[in-house]
Amino acid sequence: MVREISAGGVVVRKRDGVWWMAAIEPPRENAANAGGRPARSKAVVALPKGLVDAGETPLATALREVYEETGITADMITKLGDSKYVYVRSWGDGERVFKIVTFYLMRYRSGRINDISPQMRIEVARASWVRLEDAPTLLAYKGEKQMAQRALEYVTAHDEI
Repeated sequence: MVREISAGGVVVRKRDGVWWMAAIEPPRENAANAGGRPARSKAVVALPKGLVDAGETPLATALREVYEETGITADMITKLGDSKYVYVRSWGDGERVFKIVTFYLMRYRSGRINDISPQMRIEVARASWVRLEDAPTLLAYKGEKQMAQRALEYVTAHDEI
């Protein structure tokens, strides 16, 4: 079984007493489903994340992916945890993949959400702020829901961030 190592971020900011989180929506149709798989009918809400490049640390990957996929820069607060799962590639070889994604809680520093390069639109249809308290129900993937819940618990206990 192939192994993939990825990293991503739960980027938060507080405005008017409310915690917000950066989320992305992958395109509903992309090259990956050109092989006969039907396009998704409902938007998927996810966290920014991506593969760790050779020589890159998971934290560096998470910060890079947050910027590339959302248009914002952030500072790491703490590691939230790892999400581990198995999936079957829907493209190419159809191989089973064991994936580990390390997630970090991050604080928004600068930038405009959804201000991303045209090349990134292949991966991200839209980036937006969602209420952190709504994130565990909005996110599509179980591991990401857990990370959003951990982020909510952290900011509730550490309001000074």
